[in-house]
Amino acid sequence: MLRSSFRLLYITTRSTNLRVRASSSSSLSLFSSKSSNSAKPLFTSHRQVPLSTTGAKLSKSEHSMATSSEPKSIYDFTVKDAKGNDVDLSTYKGKVLLIVNVASQCGLTNSNYTELAQLYQKYKDHGFEILAFPCNQFGNQEPGSNEEIVQFACTRFKAEYPIFDKVDVNGDTAAPIYKFLKSSKGGLFGDGIKWNFAKFLVDKDGNVVDRYAPTTSPLSIEKDLKKLLGVTA
Repeated sequence: MLRSSFRLLYITTRSTNLRVRASSSSSLSLFSSKSSNSAKPLFTSHRQVPLSTTGAKLSKSEHSMATSSEPKSIYDFTVKDAKGNDVDLSTYKGKVLLIVNVASQCGLTNSNYTELAQLYQKYKDHGFEILAFPCNQFGNQEPGSNEEIVQFACTRFKAEYPIFDKVDVNGDTAAPIYKFLKSSKGGLFGDGIKWNFAKFLVDKDGNVVDRYAPTTSPLSIEKDLKKLLGVTA
């Protein structure tokens, strides 16, 4: 009798273990199937990792170099002069600059060139410089060669400040320096340059501090210029 009871107990316990094992195996099978179908990782990172142009992760040093290579001021740019020579704009460190896109056949030409010359003569000894960039994007009003443009400005308006290589100031072909200027100081109706003789005022550290419309006369910004130069008289 005792042996029969023990045998019945053993069979019952074994059956229970089998049911538990079967249940566990079923659960594991279902979990495994679900994971396989969804193909989702157990952990998802929301951290964005910088990639190179090939899609590979950038190393810490490469990411640092990419960040540091972004221009911080106009001193990070090199432009061409009217003769095609490179000019590193860092040579103007410590000076207040007025950067202007000029044209020889515009209705604003006479008044702007005349007043630019007046400003330059008055403040050139106080650390003021004008950088003129010819541009033919507005009504084809600067069609001449660099040599013709320089001769026109220097002969007719006594321009003594540097006149650089002709550039585009808008669109995909815009000179890098103008892309930087526009991104630093947007215009009233968008970043694009609206016409000839738009003006950007740059402080002694190479930062763009103000922007003026083409119709703003050079003499009307004299107050802002004197403030940056530290001139009180």
